[in-house]
Amino acid sequence: MRTLALFFGMSLIVATVGPREILAADPEPTNLTLLSGVPTLHGPAARQQILAIGKVDGLQVDLTRRVKWQSETPEVVAVSAEGVARAKGDGEARILATLGEHTAHLTLQVSGTTEPDRPTFERDVMPLLSRAGCNAGACHGKARGQNGFQLSILAFDADSDFAAIALEARGRRVFPAAPEQSLLLLKGTAKLSHGGGRRLDPDSEAMATVVRWIELGMPRTPREAPRLDRISVVPSDRLMTPGSDQQLAVTAHFSDGSAQDVTHLSAFQSNESGIVEVAANGLLKAGPIPGEAAITARFRDKFATSEVTIPLPGEVSGNLYAALPRTNFIDEHVWTKLKRLGILPSEPAGDATYLRRVSLDIIGRQPSPDEVRAFLADPSPEKRPMLVDRLLQRPEYADVWANKWLDLLRPNPYRVGIKAVFNLDAWVRDAFRRNMPYDQFVREIVTAQGSTFHNGAATIFRDRRDPDEIAPMMSQLFLGIRLDCAKCHHHPFEAWGQEDFYGFAAYFARIGRKGTGLSPPISGSEEIMFTAKEGVVKHPLSGEVLPPKPLFGKAREANDPDSDPREALADWMTSSENPYLAEVIVNRVWADLMGRGIVEPVDDLRATNPASNPPLLKALADDFRQHKHDLKHLIRTIVSSTVYGLSSEPNERNSADTRNYSRHYRQRLRAEVMLDAIADITQVANTFQGVPANSRAVAIWTHRTPSLFLDTFGRPDPNQDPPCERTPDTSVTQALHLMNSPELHRKITSDEGRAAKLAATGKNPAEIVEELYLLVYNRLPTDEEKAIGQEFFAQEKVKPRQATEDLLWALINSAEFVFKD
Repeated sequence: MRTLALFFGMSLIVATVGPREILAADPEPTNLTLLSGVPTLHGPAARQQILAIGKVDGLQVDLTRRVKWQSETPEVVAVSAEGVARAKGDGEARILATLGEHTAHLTLQVSGTTEPDRPTFERDVMPLLSRAGCNAGACHGKARGQNGFQLSILAFDADSDFAAIALEARGRRVFPAAPEQSLLLLKGTAKLSHGGGRRLDPDSEAMATVVRWIELGMPRTPREAPRLDRISVVPSDRLMTPGSDQQLAVTAHFSDGSAQDVTHLSAFQSNESGIVEVAANGLLKAGPIPGEAAITARFRDKFATSEVTIPLPGEVSGNLYAALPRTNFIDEHVWTKLKRLGILPSEPAGDATYLRRVSLDIIGRQPSPDEVRAFLADPSPEKRPMLVDRLLQRPEYADVWANKWLDLLRPNPYRVGIKAVFNLDAWVRDAFRRNMPYDQFVREIVTAQGSTFHNGAATIFRDRRDPDEIAPMMSQLFLGIRLDCAKCHHHPFEAWGQEDFYGFAAYFARIGRKGTGLSPPISGSEEIMFTAKEGVVKHPLSGEVLPPKPLFGKAREANDPDSDPREALADWMTSSENPYLAEVIVNRVWADLMGRGIVEPVDDLRATNPASNPPLLKALADDFRQHKHDLKHLIRTIVSSTVYGLSSEPNERNSADTRNYSRHYRQRLRAEVMLDAIADITQVANTFQGVPANSRAVAIWTHRTPSLFLDTFGRPDPNQDPPCERTPDTSVTQALHLMNSPELHRKITSDEGRAAKLAATGKNPAEIVEELYLLVYNRLPTDEEKAIGQEFFAQEKVKPRQATEDLLWALINSAEFVFKD
């Protein structure tokens, strides 16, 4: 089937192919190769997952389950139909794979098969328990275990796990004299009642391994054994077609340089199971929906990811992507990704849409009717970048962007004091007014000292008082590293453990305080922060005093009693060698402007949560550092891109895309911005308790200021501890509130309001309709909309003011107003 589309003014022929056409055939490959993570097998239980890869229509495909496998030396290696080679005897083995006219071979060296089969706890048993889910957070890995049996989350504490299995309750869970009758196995195989169901197949290799381990007396892995350094997964990235398969192979790399296939000992998880499912043996199955997924492989405490892309079926000429406009590097990275996915971007947004979008994004304010008319009439090709420059100089910029950051920093004033929170609010707003470089902004917060009545940044340390409270907040806000899990146990999806957590917390151990401290519910006293001479953090299990230590890399010594350890931390955090600081802030700003972060959640940067476009994230971060951490430059760069200026209207090839920026993603207006917009439209100012008259909602210094409107539209709960992330969701409650809001009704029907004044000007209905559309939607009405609007004025016994009020109410209660298109 062929369709004709018009795109960016170009005629485009697109050949579209349905998923059924792709799945129907099994075309012959043009070549065949074999991949093995480890060329050697050592030990009686050694095995290796071999992959058979071919090329079909220029695309690499998995043929592991299509080829015919054969071992030319079965006395050395046996190979299964799934490509799993198992050691049988010492020597050199040659594996053959055949498909049609193609043949490929692989040579393996095998040794140590006569050594005794001696599984040990850390190396062999713990991975099996993790793979079976025994130590998951919902089972025995939960805080207090399950039914008296507790394991460390995902096997991160071998000593406690061994004690729980082999020693606890006088060793009742294992029975070396008759291993199969061990309580551990009777429960795991569900021969005895088990809330988690059957986790082990009685006839499986895993079962045999645990039986053998118990039979041998539950040996531990020797401490002098090679240390596990990392794991790798093959393939690390793959393009797949809907319905196709791909086998993964996982290799463990040890400190002595040796490597071992651990595919059968690894646990797998897909972050998008609707796009790609993964079986327990590491076999991927692509679903019918195009998109991307990250598959996490975990062996012991190490992780590796394989990224899978399923392009949209159908051919799109590469010339089309080459011809797309490129305003800056953002466009290049996004177009490259869309080409890989076979997705076409939407048309550019019109001038009126762009004007409203960028005005709301940068200054949180809609353009006036005069500004709309002037922008639409301006013939200059540079009018968009010139508009951006003007907006970034507007005073409203500081308030709206400070308002966003204060969600992340502002504590409860009833806990830390009204004046302290007011000063923090003023400090943040001043930082944005001065366009303080972001690295300086971070440094001044991390190292804040002095009075909470004079240095607003110090208020953060009045709220977060203990090092183990401060550390996870700082790491999450400024590095995108979530450390909370590592406070009690090893992080289940990252490399951070308790030593990392408390070593990082030690930077805040010497924060001293003078004053009366906290006395909720009203803590109004002044408090002074200073650097104390003493202060330590101890490991909660060993009691060892941990020196300040960065989460990775190197930082200067922080043990001098005459200097503040936080200064060394700030140096490390803002160093050009620390990629996280820049990456997390550019990701935050990108998410705010584009409707979705390159990484989601925006403050969770980790290997097992990969970016949707890693080169784009890196390019933005590099550019941000090169321009001295200038937030205005970052915003200007993003909103000046062609990608930012795309329409939100989908086309037939991007309607399902929600993470690659092939179109603009609509967002509901923030609560404060919407309320301020209503005040501007109606010309009736907001009124709030405890703030000056005519204050804008974005300038409110505390979320405790009463406002049912703001609470309904997602303002954070003031009782929550920062950082407070807002949800962009819409609800029936919001729709009903807007329709029935006494505040909105008062503003629309005010004698001093816009509707009354506009109706009294003597303008005809067509002119009033046009003015209202410019006020609410920031665009001119279509002929059809103008005709419908005039019907409000044509009703019998309806006065112009009433008609104006009714039409204004209807426009405000529409999706086009509530959403930023």
